[in-house]
Amino acid sequence: MYDVIIENARICDGTGSPSRVGTLGAKDGLITYLGRETGLTGRHKIYGDGLVLAPGFIDPHTHYDAQVAWDPLLTCSPWHGVTTVVMGNCGVGVAPVRPESRDILLRDLVNVEAIPYEVLKAGVPWGWESFGEYLDAVDGGGLGINVAGLVAFTPLRHYVMGEASFERAATPAEIETMRGLMAEAMKDGAFGFSTSQMYRHIGHEGRPLACRNASTEELVGLCHALRAAGCGAIQIVLNSGGWGLIEDKDVELLRLLTTESGRPVTWLALFARSGEPDFHDQTIEKMGPLLDRAIPQVTPRPMIVQDDLRHPFVFAAYRCWKPAINRSAAEQAALYRQPEFRDAFSKEAQEDVREGVWRRMRVLDVHQPVLEKYVQRTIQEIADEEGKRPLDVYLDIGLADNLEARFQVEAFNYDSEGVRRLVADDRFLIGLGDGGAHVDILCDAGYATALLEIWVRQRQVLTLEKAVQKLTSVPARLYGIPKRGVLAEGMVADLVLFDPDRVASKPPEFAYDFPLNGRRMVAKAEGIVATFVAGVQLYDNGVHTGAMPGRVLRSHE
Repeated sequence: MYDVIIENARICDGTGSPSRVGTLGAKDGLITYLGRETGLTGRHKIYGDGLVLAPGFIDPHTHYDAQVAWDPLLTCSPWHGVTTVVMGNCGVGVAPVRPESRDILLRDLVNVEAIPYEVLKAGVPWGWESFGEYLDAVDGGGLGINVAGLVAFTPLRHYVMGEASFERAATPAEIETMRGLMAEAMKDGAFGFSTSQMYRHIGHEGRPLACRNASTEELVGLCHALRAAGCGAIQIVLNSGGWGLIEDKDVELLRLLTTESGRPVTWLALFARSGEPDFHDQTIEKMGPLLDRAIPQVTPRPMIVQDDLRHPFVFAAYRCWKPAINRSAAEQAALYRQPEFRDAFSKEAQEDVREGVWRRMRVLDVHQPVLEKYVQRTIQEIADEEGKRPLDVYLDIGLADNLEARFQVEAFNYDSEGVRRLVADDRFLIGLGDGGAHVDILCDAGYATALLEIWVRQRQVLTLEKAVQKLTSVPARLYGIPKRGVLAEGMVADLVLFDPDRVASKPPEFAYDFPLNGRRMVAKAEGIVATFVAGVQLYDNGVHTGAMPGRVLRSHE
């Protein structure tokens, strides 16, 4: 007898092959039958008429490293059919760590990933020092879905170099220590490492994120640890790419990483540029054959960001905004009123490549009744009406609302024709969900259901089979996720059953379910009928069954 039978479903096996109506049977956590028979018996049977059965989706880019301590379900990801997440991205994380560096790692997460400090301080229990001990702690607490961990380079540099990690490159002895720790982490099951070169990534006390100070020799040392392990991948945030053309030095950096490690690299990011639907072709041309080993991540929808002047994420990387980071509300308000600050802001904003930002930014909500007239209007509209500079409108509204007024902006990736070309290109990795990060300003954890909703059902740019492949076997193959990403006998029964006519990501809304009643944005899903992890049903039409069948995956399995 099978533990689970799903009968008469449209099976998309994750390979991109044509789907077929059939039956799947699972026992002891594995797929043990995949065919056309009906009438098989199982302890739990679902009739999948009209529904699609696919491998559980694999999210290649999340930041649940801290959230997993208080939310072992790792929401919002499993609501959208995700059964495995890769976390530890962008060079920031919570391991390895010495006791004296714990607060520094939290501040790095605050500044790079916009996770409230108070939430992190209350929610992270710090029961580990090494990366392996961290994985064991996560595994021992029980999980709803599976976790694959990357070693974040910033905590590693802090661990080896202490305060000097903010100031200089590592010595040969320190490089050797880091290489050894990376090798140890790979033996403990890490799936590679992550780092960042992005100048906007500011860490503790507004200083450059420590991994940005790393030398080429340091990166080579980590790469050699991966080469010796023979598994894993590298994730990096480049300083170029995204909304600008990739620079030669970043192409050479990607070439170095792939050559020295012998492993694949995924990098952030490629976005669509307004009025330039073929913009990414220029990057493809510069990358050449390297694109087969250094794969950019793309997202299927605009990156819509919310922020306020208390937590100024949108402009936080501007030089003039540095004095506003990690300051009290009174200090921030005093800064925003200074003419010198506003003039410096004006100069940097004029240099910003995201032209037209004020036409894409609108007032989302306010607390003072006198400001209600501005809600849902763009900053540019208000500025034109009042004869003011847009940046003055932005700052004045925020100040008048005690820094609590919220603004929403389509930050990038808002050209639909450009996005169409990105999601349709098989050379790119669908990702950038950022689950667990930027929790007070955006929620893109539903990127998988958005892909199925927008680019399969509504616009018919991708076939259902191709979309499922991009969400399952493609990230599984890149990172080496064991026995997942494809429906076949002998594979782990991580499954998602969904209605192709209804599947969608709902608009984000606020929830107050973090430690200390901390606020975050969440996005729920429609049309996800059932999710299974290792053959155990985790969700039934969006409702948690109470089961916790997930675990920490190990790269050497």
